[in-house]
Amino acid sequence: MSARAGILITGTEVLSGIIADRNGPWLSDRLREIGVDAAHIVIVGDRAADMLAALEFMAAERLDLIVTSGGLGPTADDLTAEIVGRFTGREMVLDPALEARIAEILAPMLDRWPALDPEAIRHSNRKQAVIPEGATVLDPVGTAPGLVVPPAHGVGPTVVVLPGPPRELKPMWEMARGTDTFRAATAHATTYRTRILRLFGIPESAIADTLRAASDAGIDLDALEITTCLRRGEIEIATRYEPDAEDAYEAFLDFVRERHGDTLFSDDGSTIDEQVAALLTGRTIAVAESCTGGLMAARLTERPGSSAYFKGGVVVYSNEAKISLAGVDPDLIERHGAVSTEVAEALAAGAIERVEADVGVGITGIAGPGGGTAEKPVGFVCFSVHERGGERITRSVNLPGGRADVRDRATVVAMHLVRRLLAEAADATSIGSSTAQSSRAGRDGA
Repeated sequence: MSARAGILITGTEVLSGIIADRNGPWLSDRLREIGVDAAHIVIVGDRAADMLAALEFMAAERLDLIVTSGGLGPTADDLTAEIVGRFTGREMVLDPALEARIAEILAPMLDRWPALDPEAIRHSNRKQAVIPEGATVLDPVGTAPGLVVPPAHGVGPTVVVLPGPPRELKPMWEMARGTDTFRAATAHATTYRTRILRLFGIPESAIADTLRAASDAGIDLDALEITTCLRRGEIEIATRYEPDAEDAYEAFLDFVRERHGDTLFSDDGSTIDEQVAALLTGRTIAVAESCTGGLMAARLTERPGSSAYFKGGVVVYSNEAKISLAGVDPDLIERHGAVSTEVAEALAAGAIERVEADVGVGITGIAGPGGGTAEKPVGFVCFSVHERGGERITRSVNLPGGRADVRDRATVVAMHLVRRLLAEAADATSIGSSTAQSSRAGRDGA
């Protein structure tokens, strides 16, 4: 069985939601990369009893390693080192070399703020040099040292103690990995492979049916750790497995391809954003959007290097803006309404012409909470994607959720329409090129 670990995040500010926990997921990823199974992430406030209870819970789970984050500062509520010492059965002692190192780090601060009481600063930070006896010290990146603390009597998990700020935690994680104590605790680490499938236009319940059918078909799903989630309107299937289960995964992948070939858009983990960026190589794109208020332009420009393909766009919220900025015919709005496929097509065409792009995207809809009708309820959004002088795809959909959900999901739909248009154009070009080569070969053969 693989080495197993727990992650303990401390801090009342994290527990209460004032600060979102980013360290837990980051550490979980790092553990997975080295073949250690992250079994638990626990968040507790700055209370000694709760911290100790969390450590004891993980010990009862027979974990090999616990990684803590936070609670290493100079104030009274920074309790992690002391609690870890109690948990591992080690006496707390002053490390003179560490105290000198912390004083060296603090010296420039005292020079910058001469009004500070040097003795008070040294006294409050001296507690950071009081550590469990026998612990391996990780050199501070800020003022807080990290620690790798084995159990005093050789029974129980080793504890890696890291600071909370990510800019300190991340380099000190690498220091911890290099210690003999850490390597001993993770000696049973294995190798994990992680593969991700992405589907669009399918409910999550359909994947549940597929998993049942795959098991009934004799595919060894027990060798695979499969999780599914709905993310921004897409279904993500993440599978983790050890190398000897590769055949089981390939069988599962073939099964999904067979059942969901029309909705499976990524079998290599690539995102829709990555695929659209790749398909736009050598082309440019522009947007004219209403209900999404610039979110589509933001989505297209999230990736570094997007200036190579994104020309620009307009946010045309009012009818007047649609007419003056995107060139929409006012009679079109009068006949069909501002939220219509006809206006979406005019917006896409206007984006191409006004910004001089190769591809245009038009979006118009009702994000809510008001403004809906029986014919066009809240969540009704119209899309059109044009290729200059070529094909177009126009759709209308009813998107679920509140205002933020509708706006965000509208950008996802638009991205998939862009991908489809560009992929079909690429396929047509490929077929045309193959046909031309075949014709030339025929003539040469004649």
